[in-house]
Amino acid sequence: MDRNNIIGLVLIFVIFAGSFYLMKPSEQEIKQEQALQDSLKKVREGIVDTSANNQPGNTTIATVDSVDLSKPFGGSKSGDERFVTLENELIKAEITTKGGKVKKVQLKEETNFDGTPLYLVEGENNKFGFLFNAAGQNINTDDLYFSSVNSTSNSATFRLNYSDDQYLEYTYTLQPNSYNLGLNIQAVGIQNLIDIKQKSILLQWESTLLQKEPNIKSERDKSTIFYKNTDNDIDNLSETSDDDEKLEKEKVEWIAFKQHFFSSILSSKQPLENTELAVTYLTVDNVVKHYKTTAELAFNTQSNNQYEFNFFYGPNQYKVLKSEDKSYEKIINMGWGPMGWINRFITVPLFDFLDGFHLSYGIVILILTLLLKGAMFPLTRKSYLSMAKMRVLKPQLDVIKEKVGDDNAMLLQQEQMKLYKQAGVNPLGGCLPMLLQMPFTIAFFFFFPNLFELRGESFLWMKDLSTYDAPITFSPIFGIGHISLMCVLMTATTLLTTWYNNATAGAAANNQMKYIGYIMPLLFFFMLNSFPSGLNYYYFLGAVFTFLTQVLIRQSIDDEKILAKLEENKKNPKVQKKSSFQTRMEEMMRQQQAAQQQSKKK
Repeated sequence: MDRNNIIGLVLIFVIFAGSFYLMKPSEQEIKQEQALQDSLKKVREGIVDTSANNQPGNTTIATVDSVDLSKPFGGSKSGDERFVTLENELIKAEITTKGGKVKKVQLKEETNFDGTPLYLVEGENNKFGFLFNAAGQNINTDDLYFSSVNSTSNSATFRLNYSDDQYLEYTYTLQPNSYNLGLNIQAVGIQNLIDIKQKSILLQWESTLLQKEPNIKSERDKSTIFYKNTDNDIDNLSETSDDDEKLEKEKVEWIAFKQHFFSSILSSKQPLENTELAVTYLTVDNVVKHYKTTAELAFNTQSNNQYEFNFFYGPNQYKVLKSEDKSYEKIINMGWGPMGWINRFITVPLFDFLDGFHLSYGIVILILTLLLKGAMFPLTRKSYLSMAKMRVLKPQLDVIKEKVGDDNAMLLQQEQMKLYKQAGVNPLGGCLPMLLQMPFTIAFFFFFPNLFELRGESFLWMKDLSTYDAPITFSPIFGIGHISLMCVLMTATTLLTTWYNNATAGAAANNQMKYIGYIMPLLFFFMLNSFPSGLNYYYFLGAVFTFLTQVLIRQSIDDEKILAKLEENKKNPKVQKKSSFQTRMEEMMRQQQAAQQQSKKK
């Protein structure tokens, strides 16, 4: 180490030592700080002054250091936390004087997966308040103590006083048989404390979601923040990872802190501006996610200000959310495109109709499956009939292949298409009906995992149709620690159907397709093993009905009659209008043949 480095280190040491000495608090400052901490400790512990000014029976007064009292809202920085409870048939809301916020919200008709009372808001996991600068001090109302002004059976009023004519007043109202807790805020005289250049006040809302369902991973993957802007567009943050978003150009109408089957939704009569949203994906035991949002509200520095909010604390039940008439129901993932339309306009109304008979949900799913399979029966039969035509034409197709050979694929394809046309067979006739049924199959993939009605409902050995059944559990292997019996039954039935199709197809079956038919159900088993038993139950019923339908149709179809009909078509061909598919196929073959001839000339 050279001399310059040594000198530098010595100087740094001297500077640090001098700073500690010069910045050391005086004896008087230490005493003042100790007195302040002792005073705050007495307030927190409820210790009262027993001097002559405080006679027995008088209201306890907690004294606070004059330094604190001289600051804005200094007298509200400590106090006694008291609670007011508002309750109706559906929810029980506990509101605290600390922050004037909702401390607890219990859904009276619901429980957690372990049978304990279900709270959407619980203790310090919820923060709500305004942030602003008053007289040079940063104020967060969530940290201050309000006074309880008035309360009735369905309303409660809290006030945060700066002076007699300068205060914030929160009034909560709860109507009978409602999930909505109204909040009206009056900012009286506060504009005189805020810089005239400040045109907005900041609202902050945070919540940590605790586990309510047995499968916490699934609960995390179906929980996130949704929001609706004033243009009626609804969007959401990521469900499967940390995410944040700043909405600088959009004005927001409501924000939903969505958990899998329950939501806390804050709507504002005044648009929320410059809204910032953040979701933190937590892997702590019993914790689902952490949500945070901040937003600006217009603030008039010339007069008093008023804000109207509404908290919805309730289930993600489609008909309940839709009845609020604020598009809340769109936070339920019904699928994209046609799948969403099928669920909203067909499945949900049909399910609600069947639910009106108060049957077991296992029976409701059975009837729903029967109705949908019945509606699809004509397409299924048409598909199977088309496959039967292809099966009886297989010997003639083999003759063409033997005659043309494998070297000239273009000529082979032309001859095959010629045979199809003569016999009046559409080679895609067996696929199109199946493709038309596919959106319904996928739609239920979204419908059942998000169906609130299945939550906690049992059927046969399945204790909860909204999550997987796990009669067999073991130490996790590749992330799998259980076997779902309903998923096993669904897979076995699908494999049986595949075997039957291959057996009846005979020589017409493609060997590669045979293997794929067996592999796909096994892949779906590993994917659906952790999905709700209600969904696997539906797929199991669908597989059973598909197998029975195919057996019945197969028994009713006579291959010899079909072949005779096709031969008759060949002898007496009907002039049929070409489909757009046939036209495109012929044009494509002509172009390929022309390209081949051109290459031969070269």
